Amino acid sequence: MKIFIDTRSLDAKIISGIPEYTRFLVKNLTEMYPEEKYLFFSNGFHRKRNPSSAENLPGKTINYGIPNKIWDTTNRFSHLPNIDKLVKADVYLSPHIDILSFKEPRKHILTIHDLSFIFHKEFFTWRKNFWHWRQNYQKQIKEAGCVIAVSDFTRQNILDHFRIAEGKVVRIYPGINPYYKQLGAKDDGLTTFRKQKKISYPFILHVGTLEPRKNAIGAIRSFNILKEKKEFRDLRFILVGTRGWLYEKIVAEIAASPFEKDILLWGRATEEELRYLYNLAAAFVYPSFFEGFAFPCLEAQACGTPVIASDRGPLPETLGESAFFVNPWKVYEIGMAMESILSHNNKRDELVKAGFENVKKFNWTVAAREVMETLKKNHHAPKDCS
Repeated sequence: MKIFIDTRSLDAKIISGIPEYTRFLVKNLTEMYPEEKYLFFSNGFHRKRNPSSAENLPGKTINYGIPNKIWDTTNRFSHLPNIDKLVKADVYLSPHIDILSFKEPRKHILTIHDLSFIFHKEFFTWRKNFWHWRQNYQKQIKEAGCVIAVSDFTRQNILDHFRIAEGKVVRIYPGINPYYKQLGAKDDGLTTFRKQKKISYPFILHVGTLEPRKNAIGAIRSFNILKEKKEFRDLRFILVGTRGWLYEKIVAEIAASPFEKDILLWGRATEEELRYLYNLAAAFVYPSFFEGFAFPCLEAQACGTPVIASDRGPLPETLGESAFFVNPWKVYEIGMAMESILSHNNKRDELVKAGFENVKKFNWTVAAREVMETLKKNHHAPKDCS
């Protein structure tokens, strides 16, 4: 079978959820099914590639050298050129919503991570909202031969909002990066990292783009409440993530805190740094208002860190009973969750153990197998991919 995969996200400057999803999905598909023929769409004007680029994968890379903004605009307004006219394949896989048009869209398998851009436009800039409109997502979802949702929550959102046949939308959980795992206290790399970064204090960790949707401000205010108590005078709060929309408000919130010196903006972290931070953190807090899947929560659990998470979106589904759930709008509630984990070893140990069991449900080998089964079903029976 000849499989076309849109891998343009692999060339993103910032590694986030969708590029990671694409990277591990493609890696596992090509390793598990080397007999299939892969065509990687890695179009772009600039030829400089990241190490995870499709150009380093076992398959043919397609690059027309056309700037993607021009390509995307052309597709939105004239629906030309049809990618299946330019590139012949049996099936066409999009690991995320893209801007590709098809003469035969039934051959298109599209992954949807979440519908936040529909339900919460207020969390995005006008440029992002324009970008989402330009993607023509409604047409893509309705015309695709099959839609893959990364959670039951997202699957139901798609069915309710677009009113398409249930058999057209299949839920396939992604896996998590196996690099994230618990390290022993005497691990040489961990010890060196702690010394180099001078981390001799307990800390709470938050990972995510610093933007309104992730609710970093709510987390900071919760930390302020906790720090009022003398037993937490040595506690610090580390926020890892790139600058997002309205980043300045987060900086202002930190500056206004009486515990400003104990709140650290780490910035972008490498994979190695992030694994060490997960392992060293006393707790991981993720009070997001809306998510698609929330990889950071599972990564933290894989490293043996107890998780405090929002009770919204797919988080209760993906985390089950392995996390301490909070209402993201209630700052005091988030602070109480932090205190409970830090003050009660039994609660902490219980969540750590449950976290290790929970991450076993999310495996890239299983995910790749289910995606391949979906591709084959869509190839032979495109009217139903379930």
